[in-house]
Amino acid sequence: MESSGASTQSEARVSREKLIRMIRSKKKPEFLRHLWWKFPKFKNDPKWRRPRGIDNPIRMKEKGYPPIVSVGYRTPRCIRGLHPTGLRPVVVHSTKELESLDPSEVIIYIGSTVGAKKRAEIVSRAKELGFLIANAR
Repeated sequence: MESSGASTQSEARVSREKLIRMIRSKKKPEFLRHLWWKFPKFKNDPKWRRPRGIDNPIRMKEKGYPPIVSVGYRTPRCIRGLHPTGLRPVVVHSTKELESLDPSEVIIYIGSTVGAKKRAEIVSRAKELGFLIANAR
């Protein structure tokens, strides 16, 4: 039990430069549905659908066919969900929410429902506090 706690602490101690390197180096194939190249109705919407056919070569992971979605392609826990800058994204709707956040750990996204006047207030206050803003406009 103690060893599992130690691994999460070591993940938290990973430097930001190393996180950024890990985020940039992660490579995932583009998972598209079976026969997306053959039928026009799939070309318009080629998102992943699990192949379930009895003789489907993708399901059987045959050579020469696209990869099938599996757990092995998941990103490491220490970089999962992070912005490419290595910061954790947070959605903000008011200037009051900025006070409880740490600029060295998070990057700000201003909520989509925030109006122009309030958005300007949030941007100016966030710059004073030293936050990075991903959708400042």
